[in-house]
Amino acid sequence: MSAVRGRLARRYRRRTPRITALALCGTVLAGCASMPDDGDVVPVDSAQRADVDSQVRVYGVPPHKGERPEELVTGFLEATTSDDPDYATARMYLAKGAQQQWNPSRGITVLAGAPHVSVERSGAGDRGGDREEAVTVTLTGRQVATVDARHAYKPDESDFKEQIHIAREDGEWRIDRLPSQLVLGSADFQRIYRSVNKYYFAELGSGGTGRGRDVLVADPVYLRKRIDPVTATVNALLDGPTGWLDPVAATAFPTGTRVMDRRLALDDSNALKVRLGGERAAGVGQEQCRRMAAQLMYTVQDQSVKVSEVTLQREDGARLCSLGREQARAYAPEQIAGHADRQYFVDAQHRVVSLGEGEDEARRVPGPFGADGQTPLRAVAVDRAERRAAGVSSDGRSLFVAGLEPGAALGEARLTVRGGAKAGLTTPSWDGLGDLWVADQDPEHPRLLRLPGGTGAPEEVPVPQLARGERITGLRVAADGVRIALLVTKDERTVLRLGRVERRPVNGRLTLSVQELLAVAPKLEQVDAVSWAGGSRLLVAGSEKGGLQQLQYIETDGSLSNGSALPGITGVRGVAAAESTSKAPTLVAERDGGIVRLLPDTSWKLVTKEGSAPVYPG
Repeated sequence: MSAVRGRLARRYRRRTPRITALALCGTVLAGCASMPDDGDVVPVDSAQRADVDSQVRVYGVPPHKGERPEELVTGFLEATTSDDPDYATARMYLAKGAQQQWNPSRGITVLAGAPHVSVERSGAGDRGGDREEAVTVTLTGRQVATVDARHAYKPDESDFKEQIHIAREDGEWRIDRLPSQLVLGSADFQRIYRSVNKYYFAELGSGGTGRGRDVLVADPVYLRKRIDPVTATVNALLDGPTGWLDPVAATAFPTGTRVMDRRLALDDSNALKVRLGGERAAGVGQEQCRRMAAQLMYTVQDQSVKVSEVTLQREDGARLCSLGREQARAYAPEQIAGHADRQYFVDAQHRVVSLGEGEDEARRVPGPFGADGQTPLRAVAVDRAERRAAGVSSDGRSLFVAGLEPGAALGEARLTVRGGAKAGLTTPSWDGLGDLWVADQDPEHPRLLRLPGGTGAPEEVPVPQLARGERITGLRVAADGVRIALLVTKDERTVLRLGRVERRPVNGRLTLSVQELLAVAPKLEQVDAVSWAGGSRLLVAGSEKGGLQQLQYIETDGSLSNGSALPGITGVRGVAAAESTSKAPTLVAERDGGIVRLLPDTSWKLVTKEGSAPVYPG
């Protein structure tokens, strides 16, 4: 508990405490009985306080009489970082008119550190013998990201400067004009908010498989950690997909659906009941209701809570439908993501080998890419059912697709492109719908291609945002088929972009394009490899300007993942992680011409000194 006391000490100014903290003491926090009752209060910065124990609640302190303008602004900013559900204390710093207009849910500006507060200018005058004053206080800092009204995070680096206007009201200074969004330092943002995946159904057009309409897509948002998390998460789900995902995702909830319960919580059996308001919600059929329940289950379950059952009710409490955990498996994102049991790579003889979780030595796969192989390969992709594979020839010019069983025929190349030092095909990638994706790196005519069903005629997929001179040199498509991670190279620099795969009917035929490329790793000057590592998480090998290569998890919204730090490794040319996160991940990497593997709670171990192109199914 003394450590907690130190972390909270920065909340105390020279004269008066601005933030108070309440901790739950008892058997949960064994150290409470020995909490010291003397000693100096030592200033501690936000970064040291960012990991305050989850049992601690931090609350703001109201303004006191005679508050000076700069003190008033500092107190207000500190009150916005408290665990006050409705920001009631922060509103006390505002003039009456501003209290009514201020909407803290409008968005967040995230700064690298706490904002710098300075009095910019002041004015004074006399009216009716009373001295009237007004002061402008300026906030400055380095902006690193924003969060919009739908809770979507976006990296956005720029210089930040906003003004707060203060005037006297009933003899005391109060804020009457302030920034439209909350302003938080990065450490406070990480302490107060957490990333949560909402789930929506992929919009696959008429080209989806029979199960295509039941494909769930993760949509990450940032919500307050300790303020009624279940209710906040369900309400965020009903808000609909975030702006970037919206064109390729849909919700099963009818327009106008709302939560009628003021507070939602799981019962003792981890079941969740939700009363829904809205005329259209009351009349949904059983199939649609189950799809609504599936969205709720996987969204709430993303908070590390195993939901046993979801029951949806009408406004009057009448039952609409229930969905148990076993029934919900039909909608589970893992159903199309592939298994995490085996990893694959190309061995020293350019044949495909696989390695199981409990195995120390790789063995060749059956069929023409492995045990019966005659064509040397430089890259491979295994479909998510692990029945077929796609291999790129060692010269990079030809793409073959064949079964992973003894006696399977290699057949003719499905695609052949021009060769050259900087040309050839990338490592292919399978989505969870059975389609195969690959890029032609020809500098004169770069293309992104899709082979429907894995063996259909290659179709070019336009990427309108690719600039002249840019080409795709690596790709990994998500299981849902509506998101694709691209390594985009221009000259000698490679960056990571996330694209949205849109399907539109044109002249009676479904056409695909990749739209709105997002920079999800803007701090990395060079990206060397990428793999999906969860519903909204990527494993990325890259380096910042002037820095060494590092391996890290990055969320698809561009924020750093909450996942644990990875042991250091350099010289990485390829990485592989399982998109399904049903169990602790095993990571595989190509490094210095060999294959290494990272098992849970261990360090990197050498698998073979000669090998390349590691992949999981997908």
